[in-house]
Amino acid sequence: MHRVKVKICGLQEEGHMAAAAEAGADYVGMVFAPSRRQVTPEKAERLRHTLDGLRTRPAVVGVFVNESPELVNSIAERCGLDLVQLSGDESSDYCTMIVRPIIRTIHVFPGTTRRDIKDQMGAFRRDGTLQSVSFLLDTGSRGMGGGTGQTFDWRVAREVAESYPVMVAGGLEPDNVGSLVAEVHPHGVDVSSGVERDGRKDSSLIRAFVDAVRRAEKEIEDADNIPA
Repeated sequence: MHRVKVKICGLQEEGHMAAAAEAGADYVGMVFAPSRRQVTPEKAERLRHTLDGLRTRPAVVGVFVNESPELVNSIAERCGLDLVQLSGDESSDYCTMIVRPIIRTIHVFPGTTRRDIKDQMGAFRRDGTLQSVSFLLDTGSRGMGGGTGQTFDWRVAREVAESYPVMVAGGLEPDNVGSLVAEVHPHGVDVSSGVERDGRKDSSLIRAFVDAVRRAEKEIEDADNIPA
């Protein structure tokens, strides 16, 4: 079992940024698109500096929805983003204009099939941009770029994960992420609302989420090591 990457998204406070890093998250995400979790570039700079001086720090991801590539690149440079997550309708041509590595969100709606998802991913392969683009499967919701708090059919994610290293988001929380890891074997998992209490990130839930992922990994490894 490979090590599952963990992304804590929608961070808005320095203490929660630090908690995610201390818990062992691989990625920390800040949302620049209009939403209740939106941060300004000024706020994002302060949050980013929370990680200064750490021996090992999570990669910093900025989430954008249908923003101009010029502004995305400007914010990425100003705020020290390591990756850019695109959660709107951005095309493969658009992606070639982004200077940072990209996480491309693919929205999974009721009725979305493995073939639908692979067709979307295949468009990037045909255009030669797949090497700099990784993919995140998230629950689709009209007018929202993510953070719905709703799961989708994990069987679809499992079918895609058999061929592509995908991250999975949508309705994950400490109580169900272990089941997702065991069922899907994703490259990574992404959480936002699932580590919130009363609309704010909660440090104890962040730690519990990361711990649940690592626990699931160990259970899979232990099972794999049982002699036949």
